[in-house]
Amino acid sequence: QVQLVESGGGLVEPGGSLRLSCTTSGFVFTNYVMKWYRQAAGKERELVASVGRVGRDRRYSNAVQGRFTISRDNARDRVTLQMNSLKPEDTGVYYCHADLGRDGIVYWGQGTEVTVSS
Repeated sequence: QVQLVESGGGLVEPGGSLRLSCTTSGFVFTNYVMKWYRQAAGKERELVASVGRVGRDRRYSNAVQGRFTISRDNARDRVTLQMNSLKPEDTGVYYCHADLGRDGIVYWGQGTEVTVSS
């Protein structure tokens, strides 16, 4: 059974930091590109960051470049998103996503909520 379980969300003041984690099971983690998406209320889900299968190819949206860092631990089948200098516009539900890169095989987590507010 495939599982992606996010944790680490919460309420933080502007300028603060959070670290999201996604623990996975049920698939061969190293075969998948791992991504973080987010969805703000009333908006479409957007890609925030991605990391390649061996952890070297990291990409970020313009909105988070320089503030967020994605990393993966292939020994523990886990991906994390370190979020610094948080802004109110970073508020939303953050989803962990696994992409095999072929045949449309993707998996989603259930999401973890991040609220940036004073």
